[in-house]
Amino acid sequence: MNLFADIRTLVLDALTQMQTAGDLPAELDFSNVSVEPPRDPLHGDMATNAAMVLAKPAKVNPRMIAEKLAQLLQGDTRIISADVAGPGFLNLRLETTAWLAIIPEALSKGADFGRSDMGANKRVNVEYVSANPTGPLHVGHTRGAVFGDALASLLDFAGYDVTREYYINDGGAQVDVLARSVYLRYLEAHGQEVAFEDGTYPGDYLIAVGDALKAKVGDAYVDQPEAVWLADVRVFATDAMMDLVRKDLGSLGIKMDHFFSEKSLYGTGAIEGALDNLDAKGLIYEGVLEPPKGKKPDDWEPREQTLFKSTLHGDDVDRPVKKSDGAWTYFAPDIAYHNNKIERGFDLLIDILGADHGGYVKRMKAAVSALSDGRVPLDIKLTQLVKLYKNGEPFKMSKRAGTFVTLADLVEQVGPDVTRFVMLTRKNDAPLDFDFDKVTEQSKDNPVFYVQYAHARINSVLRKAADLKISPADQGLSTLQHVGELNLVKKLAEWPRLLELAAKHNEPHRIAFYLYELASEFHSLWNLGKEEQAVRFLQEENLVATGDKLALISAVKATVAAGLGILGVTPIDEMR
Repeated sequence: MNLFADIRTLVLDALTQMQTAGDLPAELDFSNVSVEPPRDPLHGDMATNAAMVLAKPAKVNPRMIAEKLAQLLQGDTRIISADVAGPGFLNLRLETTAWLAIIPEALSKGADFGRSDMGANKRVNVEYVSANPTGPLHVGHTRGAVFGDALASLLDFAGYDVTREYYINDGGAQVDVLARSVYLRYLEAHGQEVAFEDGTYPGDYLIAVGDALKAKVGDAYVDQPEAVWLADVRVFATDAMMDLVRKDLGSLGIKMDHFFSEKSLYGTGAIEGALDNLDAKGLIYEGVLEPPKGKKPDDWEPREQTLFKSTLHGDDVDRPVKKSDGAWTYFAPDIAYHNNKIERGFDLLIDILGADHGGYVKRMKAAVSALSDGRVPLDIKLTQLVKLYKNGEPFKMSKRAGTFVTLADLVEQVGPDVTRFVMLTRKNDAPLDFDFDKVTEQSKDNPVFYVQYAHARINSVLRKAADLKISPADQGLSTLQHVGELNLVKKLAEWPRLLELAAKHNEPHRIAFYLYELASEFHSLWNLGKEEQAVRFLQEENLVATGDKLALISAVKATVAAGLGILGVTPIDEMR
């Protein structure tokens, strides 16, 4: 049940009646007509922009549209009033019974309350984390991991067929550096003194890998030239790092459906095949790019090279795919990888990348547009940096990785639930301050605690009710009349709409925001009960009212559990 969608359907039906009556022209696009909560609750329960968005194409005064629409809407039994405001906004007030119907819906669906079929089982590939396999995941990766996993869960909840994917960047020179670093730890394991130079990785996390290599091959690689051991150690080290990555992700409850190796694209014809696809469409040519203004990117050369006409698909400049020496640019395997996704039959692709990939967005969207002939959309979400604070100061942790704070360090400090929720308390493209004092304090300023506390408080009331053998009502609910109760009911009714909006825009942070608002309405009602006997949840002298109130808070509990489930956070039944 989506009450906002139901009222929008009512508005669209009324607009169609106006077309039939000749009040509106027949050819009008209603797709931008919305019904949503008003910015100011004093204006009503819902507001529609129908008159404002249709006035210009209809060539009719918006207020005239709104007034006629108001007359038609008031014929529905759910509508108390429809008031025209300003130049043509229409504010609606609904009967209380229309709102209360959301409670039995929530109770019957439980943790599935709000689940939608809007995705129509379309296949979506969500690629996230995809860090170089050269070490443990760090705090920046953590944000992308949590965001991607929550988005995948959100899309699944909204009716999509979701694949969670990790792209292993194991095709570049950085993996050779990893192999050399592991070899140094291997020599250490044999008692040699070594120096980490030339950009090698000095983190302690490679000590165990060096020991494991020694256990596997003994002294076979000691003092041997690189040509003897590099290829084997490269594979050994990459496998060890991916085991570490899987362990890190597991500590956050993240499990990938598929790992795709960049290396698998080389020597298999995959890159050549993807570029042949583009070439057949007249999008590959030999040419020289104009020198860019300002700082020159790494892939610019003042000589002829193989280029992709990405400007024909929305990019700012054409992009090189092969250097003048015949080597692939880093963009070429990325094209092949996304071509592989298209060939696997996905209807929608989503990439979660770090903020430093901003220059990558247009070229990759252009490539996917060209490869799929515009059939498969690609949405690229960038996650901004995370800054750690404690006692109001930037917080430096142990840095067991040698150069950065790891995901494991963070989870060890505050736990997976806090880590996940806090990472979603800002929009993905906004910087995030992770304050260790705030995320562990028990106050309204800590959104994790505030939402979990609402769930635990409700659970405590329901336990007491069970001891008294009082059950939530499953129908009627007529005693729920207090403004605090109705505000909570109305916030509940926003949940199905909010879910679909969050899924439509690929924004799981909206779930975290909503849960905080829902918790706030609940806590406000709890606090009112300290002053007003009539709104207390347990009233042994009035079992009907108690049953209604228990039904309301049980619906809130189900909604909080559903929302936290999407975010990957475990609801707490009792605060300790």
